[in-house]
Amino acid sequence: MISALVLLAAACVVVLALVVLPAARSDPYTRRTLQLSGAADRGEQLFLINCAGCHGIAAQGLVGPNLHGVDSRKNNRQLIQQVVSGRTPPMPRFQPEPQAMADLLAYLHTLT
Repeated sequence: MISALVLLAAACVVVLALVVLPAARSDPYTRRTLQLSGAADRGEQLFLINCAGCHGIAAQGLVGPNLHGVDSRKNNRQLIQQVVSGRTPPMPRFQPEPQAMADLLAYLHTLT
């Protein structure tokens, strides 16, 4: 039973490495966003308008998780995919313009 679970987990990792990660790297939205420099002050405004209701006004976590140190847990590609996919309910899908997403990333990097 344990060996079957280990094999299943290994298969999932392979699928992730072969399908999901290359797709994220080739995603034009992600590529465009990563090419831009963000402004943390504009990102903070975007956060307050769109994210603070669940993550808290100070990003301390409410319904959504605490975002302090999130950039040490997820890289920029993962952060972008998390925001735009809404893959962890109740997080909604949200795809701002690439510059706004770059600004939001800059703000997230200030949350230590």
